Amino acid sequence: MNITVLGSGDAFGSGGRFSTCLYLTADDGTTMLVDCAATSMPALNRAGIDRNAISAILFTHFHGDHFGGLPFFVLDAQFVTRRRAPLTIAGPKGVEERAHIALEAAFPGSSGAKRAFDMQFIEIAPGAPAEVAGAGVSAFAMIHDDRAGPCLGYRIARDNRVFAYSGDTSWTDQLIPLSREADVLLVECYTVDRKLPNHLDYRTLSAHLSELAAKRIILTHMGSSMLEWAEDLPVERAFDGLVIAL
Repeated sequence: MNITVLGSGDAFGSGGRFSTCLYLTADDGTTMLVDCAATSMPALNRAGIDRNAISAILFTHFHGDHFGGLPFFVLDAQFVTRRRAPLTIAGPKGVEERAHIALEAAFPGSSGAKRAFDMQFIEIAPGAPAEVAGAGVSAFAMIHDDRAGPCLGYRIARDNRVFAYSGDTSWTDQLIPLSREADVLLVECYTVDRKLPNHLDYRTLSAHLSELAAKRIILTHMGSSMLEWAEDLPVERAFDGLVIAL
């Protein structure tokens, strides 16, 4: 399994980065996205990715910098790439309703449009492991914004490897089992030391690093203060285009 970080930035495009979008490729060639932000279509096009080959999109929550690209992806599939294969859209409880609302808000009438491909919806919940595009997905409740949730982090198991991703969250002890023995943990780190109720800062995260038993830890969803911070860190910082080979 390989993960390409197509977007590692925050909601505001700090540092000129794209918002969250991860491209996962399995050993058998199956591909999926984790989150698809409002900026993700330019990111996908820039990377030359075959959108029709993407089997599923798995969402962590319903903020625009994680979910806002869905209407554009669907219309691209309908009118540009002429998709025929089914598309699975997975995410927290309410994902189907949220998808229809997003489509209608972006392109009125598009939620009920006739398409040459089916959209299938899977609701993901903590304590109820699911399969998405051939990968085992286990969800963990994160602390972010209940209006855009439930907000989830995921352990994604494929090809005898485990990729853990926090989505957006402040510190929660759920990050400990989320990261346990994962090959990689991609964890949000929005600020250096400014404490926010719904995002992680590095000072808080660093106090808990010893509890996060992933083999490799990479920071993402970085705001301007994290991007501008030159201090050497014991963990990696993601960047747009980073390829994580597992």
